[in-house]
Amino acid sequence: MANTILIVTFLFLFSMIVSSLTNTKHFTVELIHRDSPHSPLYKPQTTLTDRLNAAFLRSISRSRRFNHQPQTDLQSGLIGAGGEFFMSITIGTPPTNVLAIADTGSDLTWVQCKPCQQCYKENGLIFDSKKSSTYKSEPCNSRNCNALSTNERGCDEAKGVCKYRYSYGDKSFTKGDVATETISIGSASGSPVSFPGTVFGCGYNNGGNFDETGSGIIGLGGGQLSLISQLGSSISNKFSYCLSHKSSTMNGTSVINLGTSSAPSGASKVSNVVLSTPLVDKEPQTYYYLTLEAISVGNTKIPYTGTTYYPNDDGASSAATKGSIIIDSGTTLTLLESGFFDRFGAAVEESVTGAKRVSDPQGLLSHCFKSGSAEIGLPEITVHFSGADVRLSALNAFVKVSEDMVCMSMIPTTEVAIFGNFAQMDFLVGYDLEARRVSFQRMDCSAGL
Repeated sequence: MANTILIVTFLFLFSMIVSSLTNTKHFTVELIHRDSPHSPLYKPQTTLTDRLNAAFLRSISRSRRFNHQPQTDLQSGLIGAGGEFFMSITIGTPPTNVLAIADTGSDLTWVQCKPCQQCYKENGLIFDSKKSSTYKSEPCNSRNCNALSTNERGCDEAKGVCKYRYSYGDKSFTKGDVATETISIGSASGSPVSFPGTVFGCGYNNGGNFDETGSGIIGLGGGQLSLISQLGSSISNKFSYCLSHKSSTMNGTSVINLGTSSAPSGASKVSNVVLSTPLVDKEPQTYYYLTLEAISVGNTKIPYTGTTYYPNDDGASSAATKGSIIIDSGTTLTLLESGFFDRFGAAVEESVTGAKRVSDPQGLLSHCFKSGSAEIGLPEITVHFSGADVRLSALNAFVKVSEDMVCMSMIPTTEVAIFGNFAQMDFLVGYDLEARRVSFQRMDCSAGL
């Protein structure tokens, strides 16, 4: 009898493990850089310098979303259409293809919806909720409705439908219903993977500066309503991305991996070393906070003096360093606290050889260096996160703006510090949201899928 019970127990546990493994999904999706030849926004006549300057301006604009600003009704403090990478999904039954900005600085995924009260011009098909058999509005008193902040939600009392509303810092806006739908994400390994009952915003009233190529925003932040959080255990609470330096100018492909921190099949390892640093839990939960302890220029280590930044606090600074920087895939440049940046920039200037410091003709970048015929000697930059010393390549820390001039891809800020995507390129950046850690592994991401 005891043996029978033991066998039954073993079979039950085994079936539970198999079921758990079966329900866990792992797949890789292409990210399309907005300046890539694969992007609908690509303009071959635009020069590399023009594309870089536009990206730098978007970085400065986008950084305002993280800043401490008084919140007013219909004002979320976000910057519309400020991301750098598009991601393709389908939504509804039958499915409608959607191309939207993949954004680690946003939570709620939203797309334009028919019937429009006001919609900006969109090249693709606009999702029609009335034609989808799997569309379902969220009631006003639901947990998902209450997950929105008070200034982001409302209620249609007559219909009992939860409403969302975002007003962005560039005067763009989106308003509509909070609903659930079947969202499907294409996989490099085969058929699309479907996720029924995913919460999203169905935007009937949208306008401002949104680009006609995109349908909306895919939220990959850390908040309750982000796509990443909703997929949760089905992707083992993990995702990663591998951003290629070549993705904006050549045929290199960037990817996002859902359900795994493994390298995409086409990428090649440059290093077997995986460095890991804790995620710091802070409000708002949307953003991914890391602790920046110091940055080294060659052998000179400069302690980071930026204070902990809380976008929703009363404006008071804290002397603590935990959570002193946000890691963000949608910001091109890295922004560092201005007092620290003065010392850091001076150390870089002392270490550069074969060139003299000059001003950026566009007035956007802080430290630029120009040579005659000599090759510019650039120092090695190492970013010291808590428990992880991430050594940057010259391509991570500097950008070539002309044949004889390079500039640091880092600028000073008096607001929140941001670790941008130039500094992350050609790393496999993994997010383990259960262990609350971010990892870095040097990788050639250009091969992509």
